[in-house]
Amino acid sequence: MATLHADITAQPKPVMVLKVGGALLQCEMGMARLMETAAKMIADGQPLIMVHGGGCLVDEQLKANDMVTEKLDGLRITPAEQVPIIVGALAGTANKVLQAAGIKAGITCLGMSLADANMMTANIKSPQLGLVGEVEPNDASYLEFVLAKGWMPIVSSIAISCQGEMLNVNADQAATALTKLVGGNLVLLSDVSGVLDGKGQLISSLNQSQISALTQSGVIEKGMKVKVEAALEVAELMGQAVQIASWRHAEQLIALSNGQAVGTQIQP
Repeated sequence: MATLHADITAQPKPVMVLKVGGALLQCEMGMARLMETAAKMIADGQPLIMVHGGGCLVDEQLKANDMVTEKLDGLRITPAEQVPIIVGALAGTANKVLQAAGIKAGITCLGMSLADANMMTANIKSPQLGLVGEVEPNDASYLEFVLAKGWMPIVSSIAISCQGEMLNVNADQAATALTKLVGGNLVLLSDVSGVLDGKGQLISSLNQSQISALTQSGVIEKGMKVKVEAALEVAELMGQAVQIASWRHAEQLIALSNGQAVGTQIQP
């Protein structure tokens, strides 16, 4: 009888999608702390998906190959000749560095990309950007299987179109599509504690009109602009707040898993 009661009361937690940026990959202690926190959360029944970019690794590899990085509105322009290097840096090195940190923390994890198991449909975003993709949610069954096992998917932001083109997807947009796919909660983790105002103070909550005003005045710009826009898109689509927080304070994620607010909440 007690078992039956436990089954009725134990509501499964919604999937938490953690998006991490390239700066984390350069901070071994930050990675270790984040993975130790993730291990505790998974043990406590919190399903997690980790999505990553790795801009700093890509920049290093392009430079080593005498290639130049160009950006348009915060998005990396991806010419065809750079694709093998970008795919190697993101789906290869960055993914395995995070997987190694996860395994060291005792997490059973899978390294994967947006192209796996028909999860996403992918298309070229804009001819101006080259082989940059945009993705739409398609089939969640593989992720559902992995999460049901208590494993953590670590997903690189590389997609493949139905024409077989390897595409570089902005990691914030990749995280957005994965959150939609699993009906989860999105947390965008970076090396800053959230969105800061013109005086460097943390803004605890932002809505669309506030974001527009801060973007026009130049307070929100470049990479943070892409991040905030991705967060707003998910917030509006799912009718729930999206968090922008710091991996430097990984323990805050446990508070977040328990319904407390951390970082900046982007409101729908």
